[in-house]
Amino acid sequence: MPKTTKKLSEKQKMLSGALYCANDPELQSLMLHCRQVLSSFNNISNIDLAFKMKLLSKLFGKMGENCFIQPTFRCDYGCNIEVGDNFFANYDCIFLDVNKIKIGDNVFFAPRVCIYTAGHPIDKEVRFIQLEYGYPVTIGNDVWVGGNVVINPGVTIGNNVVIGSGSVVTHDIPSDSVAAGVPCKVIRKITEEDKAYWAKQKDAYFNS
Repeated sequence: MPKTTKKLSEKQKMLSGALYCANDPELQSLMLHCRQVLSSFNNISNIDLAFKMKLLSKLFGKMGENCFIQPTFRCDYGCNIEVGDNFFANYDCIFLDVNKIKIGDNVFFAPRVCIYTAGHPIDKEVRFIQLEYGYPVTIGNDVWVGGNVVINPGVTIGNNVVIGSGSVVTHDIPSDSVAAGVPCKVIRKITEEDKAYWAKQKDAYFNS
């Protein structure tokens, strides 16, 4: 007898980048759990910082050491988010993690940074029946993202990158770059002159 191919779950379709239905019971259950955790996170006093971050560490797929996220924070599932060591996100960040969001070490987000892995079909008929898709977003190490930046599905940002405020990132950004704009483009490379200038500023601070 011919072998039967096991049908993919909606969650498997979602994470593979294929069309899927977000109204699937398994996905709805995961989203409900995420909202319950975030409700606690966003409403507990910042006095208990350790407990707040413990809530997120259990929700996220991975969380490194010395991480902090200011409330309010929103995401769809949480389990598809991975952050490295020394991650900081300022107020009102939103991560739509229908696909994987992977963030490296020493990454800083200003307020209202939005990462969208979710997308909807251009064709109105397919969009109307509530099928959607998601592509992963990857951010390397030593990245600073300015306020009100939008990072779109499928984008990879390299290591040692600065993204200017208000940018809309629609394509990959290479390592060692300063990038900004709508759409976001590389303005210049980060150089040894930058390193020397900021080393001088640091020395002045410690000697003042």
